[in-house]
Amino acid sequence: MDLTDDSFDAANRRGAVLKASFPAAVSVRYDRRVARVVIALASGLELAFSPKQVEGLQEAHPAELADAEISPTGLGIHFPHLDADIYLPSLLEGFLGSRRWMAAEIGKLGGRASTDAKAAAARQNGKLGGRPKKPKDAGT
Repeated sequence: MDLTDDSFDAANRRGAVLKASFPAAVSVRYDRRVARVVIALASGLELAFSPKQVEGLQEAHPAELADAEISPTGLGIHFPHLDADIYLPSLLEGFLGSRRWMAAEIGKLGGRASTDAKAAAARQNGKLGGRPKKPKDAGT
């Protein structure tokens, strides 16, 4: 693909629209006291979240989070020691990782749920020899 003046101008216009749609980060820090990454936005909103909830930051040590940098556009946060990035528009839309990663995290939570009904069903299934086999014609 050749880069032309028109495609360059179009990319700049798309970038300007995106930048106008989301408030830029003005500061980022790791607060050791509460174990949270804190991002202050130009709108005055301050976001704080546990690194354990963010793809790529789950196993990070406080020293690896302390030197976070804001991207030149203000729409990204980079963690140099981890070579990890957070894209603010995605963060603000409620995604702290890829869809696949988030689905796995949500699945873990659901699997941990323990209720009396779930325990009773497990006991009943155990008495019957476990989970019943699916019929061979289940796909038709």
